[in-house]
Amino acid sequence: MSTMPIDSDALRARYAQERAKRLRDDGNDQYVEPKGRFAHFLKDPYVTAAPRAPVHDEVTVAIIGGGFAGLTTGARLKQAGVHDVRIIEGGGDVGGAWYWNRYPGAMCDTAAMIYLPLLEETGYMPSQKYTLAPEIFAHAKRIATHFGLYDHALFSTEVTSLVWDEPSSRWIVSTNRGDTIRARFVSMGTGPLHRPKLPGVPGIESFAGHCFHTSRWDYDYTGGDASGAPLHELAGKRVGIVGTGATAVQCIPALGRDAKELYVFQRTPSSIDVRNNHAIDPDMFAALGPGWQSKWLTNFATLQTGRFAEEDLVKDGWTDISQRIRDRVIAEINSSGVGPDTLQRAYEASDDEKMSEIRARVDAIVRDPATAEALKPWYRQLCKRPCFHDEYLQTYNRPNVRLIDTSGKGVERIDATGVWAAGVHYDLDCLIFASGFEVGTEQARRSGFETVGRNGRTLSECWAEGMRSMHGIHVHGFPNLFIVSLTQAANLISNVTHNLVEAGTTIATVVAHALKTESVAVEVTEAAEQAWLQLFAGNTLSLLGAADCTPGYYNNEGRPIGPHETLNTSRYPEGPVAYFQFIDGWRRTGTFEGLEFRRHA
Repeated sequence: MSTMPIDSDALRARYAQERAKRLRDDGNDQYVEPKGRFAHFLKDPYVTAAPRAPVHDEVTVAIIGGGFAGLTTGARLKQAGVHDVRIIEGGGDVGGAWYWNRYPGAMCDTAAMIYLPLLEETGYMPSQKYTLAPEIFAHAKRIATHFGLYDHALFSTEVTSLVWDEPSSRWIVSTNRGDTIRARFVSMGTGPLHRPKLPGVPGIESFAGHCFHTSRWDYDYTGGDASGAPLHELAGKRVGIVGTGATAVQCIPALGRDAKELYVFQRTPSSIDVRNNHAIDPDMFAALGPGWQSKWLTNFATLQTGRFAEEDLVKDGWTDISQRIRDRVIAEINSSGVGPDTLQRAYEASDDEKMSEIRARVDAIVRDPATAEALKPWYRQLCKRPCFHDEYLQTYNRPNVRLIDTSGKGVERIDATGVWAAGVHYDLDCLIFASGFEVGTEQARRSGFETVGRNGRTLSECWAEGMRSMHGIHVHGFPNLFIVSLTQAANLISNVTHNLVEAGTTIATVVAHALKTESVAVEVTEAAEQAWLQLFAGNTLSLLGAADCTPGYYNNEGRPIGPHETLNTSRYPEGPVAYFQFIDGWRRTGTFEGLEFRRHA
């Protein structure tokens, strides 16, 4: 912990100055869909779809999306006795983001003991605290195998429309393979981390060299593989990478190690804390008793959101800042008593201390003063997704690696031979886009299809003024449809899979009850949906409010947060732990308050 005094007023001024550099009028519109020359970025480079006859049948539950959202829902359905389950997935296998993300260095940034779902159910021990992508992908396949979710699954298959048929109380699922599937229930696990986006840089399509998106890593060009083999084909190549977010932080060390020259084009530096990865002790794992993962999940969520626990089971960077805030709150109460701004003062002081340490770490590692200064994050830690890495900053000490800091402006333009930034042209052989996935765009655009509910009303129309749901799962006007979502629920962004497991458990419980009671349709009432939405008035994710944060997908790219954005980013007002406790109690009552079960068509 830092003992140096911090000038909080000067720090606020610097944060505001850096934020102002990065504000843009176009917000999310600065990103573009992969079209034209880049349309293949939406294709699957890993599996060639095998020809098959179209499927025309009926299932009890169709699960759209084979990532952890679909897998955990499918697993819980099987455990609840619902076996007629079909996954429909655009990729060639399960895994979702971990099917697509095979770039070098890819790994989870939340501890594997809590990030990998259903460890206890599958009896699997992660190899290390932060597991690499191939191991995560393998665990997704393990879940699918363990729970029989490969049975009847359709891979390399994209849903093109989802339409509710009122007379039969069935969803009609159409796909790009000519399938027409009638489903009694549908669970949508089409999360935001599967559809790549590109920066809307002028001239982006004119680049004549080789280029690809990190989620479609081209090992044929770079050499190497997802397991970490050297990218030997880059030995004579000048490589540029646009972006310095979580993905870039993980792949830049490998690029810097293997490329002849690496140019990193940075708009905003990431916050890079210590990772300190290590192997999992088999003896420790073997000693864990029944229910251990649930205990660890609750412990992490409790500490990470500033609540009290007797011990820290996970011990990572996420829980560190939260425990600092907690300890500062206690100190504030002991010295000044409880006031309306006690939590605010504690958060600010703790975050100032933490971020000062992170900036000091840059100075301690990066030898070139100018590069070190450009790599320092001038914002609060949770304004952008925090990163943890022990090789990223060190990469900038390599003589072949250059940080091209754009002072918040981003790349100016791209031409046939390279990239322009700050008035300077950089010749490149290869350009890599680490620009992430679509977050914040409309649901139909992210999923790739429209959902049509009762009376022909689309989900896009229903959500035109912001997401509407009860529990982030049920939507009025869309019977027998379940959305697996973080929003309007726990929205625990530090451990996404915890949200998915709870949502899957809820969906499975509701479906099992509907089948037991021979209900043809289950739907949230309009009154219950509206009552749930009232909880989120003025409630956004940011503790300090979006106005204090540098632009990013956490805060609508710095654009104003209105009612629409509030609905699309909100979480249960009392926090994730309270939501998990609430939804568990709601399930256990067996009355499913707010839902209407209809027994006759």
